[in-house]
Amino acid sequence: MDVIALDDPTDAQIREWHAVLAAVHAAGPAGEPAPEPEQTAERLLGGDPGSRQRLWAAPDAGADGGGLAGVAALRLPGEPGADRPAEIDIQVRPGYRRRGLGRRLLAAAAEGLRSDGRTSVIAQVHAGTPAVPFLESHGFECVLVLRGMLLRLDEVPRERVARLVAEGPAGYRLIRWKGVVPDEHATALAHAKHAMADLAEYEGAPWDAHRVRETAEVVAKRGDDLYTVAALDASGTVVAGFTEVVVPHDAAGRAAQYDTAVAPEHRGRRLGIWVKAAMLEWLAAERPEVREIETDNLGDNEHMLAVNEELGFRVERESLEYQAPVSVLP
Repeated sequence: MDVIALDDPTDAQIREWHAVLAAVHAAGPAGEPAPEPEQTAERLLGGDPGSRQRLWAAPDAGADGGGLAGVAALRLPGEPGADRPAEIDIQVRPGYRRRGLGRRLLAAAAEGLRSDGRTSVIAQVHAGTPAVPFLESHGFECVLVLRGMLLRLDEVPRERVARLVAEGPAGYRLIRWKGVVPDEHATALAHAKHAMADLAEYEGAPWDAHRVRETAEVVAKRGDDLYTVAALDASGTVVAGFTEVVVPHDAAGRAAQYDTAVAPEHRGRRLGIWVKAAMLEWLAAERPEVREIETDNLGDNEHMLAVNEELGFRVERESLEYQAPVSVLP
């Protein structure tokens, strides 16, 4: 089964790509909605600002004719040779596994990585799926454990949210914005994002005002809405803590928690639960159609796990972040 590049996929190829994702999802663990065809099309055609994308597919040569047996997507943030890992996603139909197809897709993507001057690549997979032994057999190592959690907003009493907001710590004030961060807070927000040290360590890219703005622009280009609530210290110039939620334009009632962090010197004052409660209050007024919020937490981040559990989040799945140097790939 040959692997072909799909640098400019046709409508038919996009539909076939989505069929692969749907088949993989149907055979995988429950706990999250299946991707919508429109989401797949946007991902394949969108091309996030600040990154490039390479696509490969293995046509189904079976007697049933047509379709794709497996696909691979490679996201390349920054310019060629940038000191940031690429992101890879390989999906093979359940009926075509254990035939070497995943390895051939990985080899094609590895050539793309080398030609782009990359030195490392990351992948996120669900725990307990065939993707785990596949990655480990090809030199990937687990660098992060992420617990997928879900909050059903109709199960959260509004009076409890209002109480958490009212009990905010003295010496801080809340601010909020939709979309790109206001210029006067861009650098302070970037500094606060350094609080996510474990994630930054393997992402290999520092947070600065440019990257903060670029991230928000990527969300906007997809047609999604980024909401941010932040806590400023008494000086009004330091972002002591913040939380971000993205509401997809076709969310069907589910929003996604993005980053939440509290700077080390401001921890222990319940800033995390304060900004997250304020976010729930804002969304209830601004986006009442949102019924659920999903999030991923580092498995060893006991404090943020406790914050989310206090709000009412419940663990739905466990995901693993794997990383490999390009030099070990086939």
